[in-house]
Amino acid sequence: MLDINFIRENSELVVTKSKQKGYDVDIAKLLQIDSKRRQLQTEADNLRKERNQLSAALKGRRPSEEEQLKGRKLKEDLAVIEDQLKPIEGEYMTLLKSVPNLPLEDVPVGYSEDENVVSKVVGSPRKFDFQPKTHHEIGEKLGLIDKTRAAKISGSRFVYLKGDLVRLQLALMNFVMGQLTDTSLIEKLISENNLNIPIKPFTPVLPPALIKTEPYQASSRLNAEEMTYRLAQDDLWLNASAEHSLCTMYWDEIIAEADLPIRYIGYSTSFRREAGSYGKDVEGIFRMHQFDKLEMEVFSIPEKGLAEHKLLVAIQEHLVSSLGLPYQLIKKCTFDIGKPNAGGIDINTWFPAQSNYRETHTADYMTDYQARDLSIRVKRLEGPLELVHTNDATAFAMGRILAAIIENYQDKNGHIEVPHVLVPYMNGQSHI
Repeated sequence: MLDINFIRENSELVVTKSKQKGYDVDIAKLLQIDSKRRQLQTEADNLRKERNQLSAALKGRRPSEEEQLKGRKLKEDLAVIEDQLKPIEGEYMTLLKSVPNLPLEDVPVGYSEDENVVSKVVGSPRKFDFQPKTHHEIGEKLGLIDKTRAAKISGSRFVYLKGDLVRLQLALMNFVMGQLTDTSLIEKLISENNLNIPIKPFTPVLPPALIKTEPYQASSRLNAEEMTYRLAQDDLWLNASAEHSLCTMYWDEIIAEADLPIRYIGYSTSFRREAGSYGKDVEGIFRMHQFDKLEMEVFSIPEKGLAEHKLLVAIQEHLVSSLGLPYQLIKKCTFDIGKPNAGGIDINTWFPAQSNYRETHTADYMTDYQARDLSIRVKRLEGPLELVHTNDATAFAMGRILAAIIENYQDKNGHIEVPHVLVPYMNGQSHI
């Protein structure tokens, strides 16, 4: 969430920037409630101070009748104020959390995803001498994808992945883990992009797939209606993406500056309800209720947050380029970057059977918006505690990148060539 002091001092800017993101927030009401809240807090603090002073004066002796009456009156008055303050605090927090993060100055202003900007195109779509098939046609024919039996067991948008497609997914995982833990690669990408940040590899993590309500809500990533499955009996939510249980890892903790940046590469099975996507991407494995995902998460000092974001995008481009897949780099507009994000980049990868680029990657920069509610702070070498900055970015969403590989690497016989960087992880197998 945003700093209330910033909102008080920049209320018109917050209204304008919120509208650019599609949020019609009532800042006037928030500030009115905030003023009432502070007034009641001051009254409560004054009453507590009086009670403490009275207790100190009575130390070691019995109170007089007048002092007893005063003590009871202070207690009753404080209880009244606290009863008034409780609903005000609740309304205040609801309004404050409804305010989105403000977009960075270089984020294009737009009011639909159609106003996203293609900032780079890398690679040329392959020219086929036959009509390319969809990934699900090829996968089903080769016995790699079985959605019919999965639907019988689990319902729509579930799948059995089988055989060499499973091995290809594991090859992707091992490839990414090897790349992101390679200090020389991180150094190369930092140098190529002129980034003034430490040369530090990523630490692999297998995070929990279940998250408690409180930290999930604090992360600004819980979307109960459209995205997330809930286990109501246990007050737990199924992870909707690997970064959701990574960004919450240091909830209510203080990190030493010397330990930052913390860079994680997490691998997790994720779950999404996909409400609102009825009839969209029902074929194949592009949009599933259950999918596996490799996700990067970074915690940094504030002044390095934007550079960490640029590093994550450079890593994404390196990974997609290593697979030889044509892609577009998309600068997302204000409407499309998301509530907690100050900036966002997508990578759209070419799908020949659709003759279209489809989103396979996203990179989100949250500044301190996420860390404020999660209370994740850094103890600076000099100066006071500060909130960390957080970033997350897709390494590979497995279903989507497998689909892209199948379509781009198919041959006229319906077989799949294995991208050369993955062959060593497939024990030398070059075709499926």
